[in-house]
Amino acid sequence: MAENKEIKIFSDAQELAEAFASELFHMMKSNRQRFDIALSGGSTPKLLFNVLVNSYGKKMPWDRIHFWWGDERCVPPTSEESNYGMTKKHLLSKIEMIESQVHRIKGELAPDDAASDYIREIQSHLNERANWPVFDLIILGMGDDGHTASIFPHEMELLHSSNICEVATHPESGQKRVSLTGQVINNANRVYFLISGKSKAKRISEMMNNKKTAGKFPTFYIEPKQGKIIFFLDEDAASEIG
Repeated sequence: MAENKEIKIFSDAQELAEAFASELFHMMKSNRQRFDIALSGGSTPKLLFNVLVNSYGKKMPWDRIHFWWGDERCVPPTSEESNYGMTKKHLLSKIEMIESQVHRIKGELAPDDAASDYIREIQSHLNERANWPVFDLIILGMGDDGHTASIFPHEMELLHSSNICEVATHPESGQKRVSLTGQVINNANRVYFLISGKSKAKRISEMMNNKKTAGKFPTFYIEPKQGKIIFFLDEDAASEIG
């Protein structure tokens, strides 16, 4: 795990989401350029989206933000499992933003086609550094098994893939997903993890304190080469760090 990591701990997931939203707002106030953000799915981002709408819906400079996704399940956008669908319900449908600012992974396509389409979209819009696309911010979560985006422990090779995106397979359900690969994530200007809940505490502790065990988990290998990494944790997730 990156030595330059910063850890911020909050009382609960709601306070975490409020702090993250405030940081994003101030980041956007000080930045006058287009800003490309890759979003995550999950319960904590859902809280974040609600905070962004309620507290910053009218004052965030949405016209300068372009939304992407770190991964997506291979399901239609109307599915309850769709990361894009959740974002649309809790954020996109409630703010003023034109369609061209939203770059979704087309989960309704065949998995390989969805990955290829997303690669073309990224290559058409993002700047490059060292031959890899540059996101201004990638928001990530972490599963109980230490996975992040849709890079799972049984597919560690996706961390080092020469492709921008890959098709991943959920280890239990077999569901196909499209995910950014490790080298893209590690080329971002900022990587912010949002992690909450007691079920994440053991894994967080292992990754902070036990390199031998941590090496089994994809999240351990997220270390932006030229960017900033911050872990936003609630007290439950941080409770075993020591």
